[in-house]
Amino acid sequence: MGYFDSIYASDLNHRARSVYMYLKDHADKDGQCWPGIKTIAADLNISVSTVRRALNDLCRAGFISKTYRWRENGSYSSNLYQLL
Repeated sequence: MGYFDSIYASDLNHRARSVYMYLKDHADKDGQCWPGIKTIAADLNISVSTVRRALNDLCRAGFISKTYRWRENGSYSSNLYQLL
């Protein structure tokens, strides 16, 4: 549980902590993952808006960074999340 110490010591709510653990569980060896917001919501059984709020809270708190990803045709793809 060592790598969760900082998230438990933070003042983030339990939903943001759950989303962080989800991202940590799905991240590659470089700490990157790109699940869709709807996928996160369905897997954690929470609403899409709750996931969005949690992701924004995690970005503001400095636990993750978010990069928009685009397809070759210019349409939006999922975000890339980097755990910091």
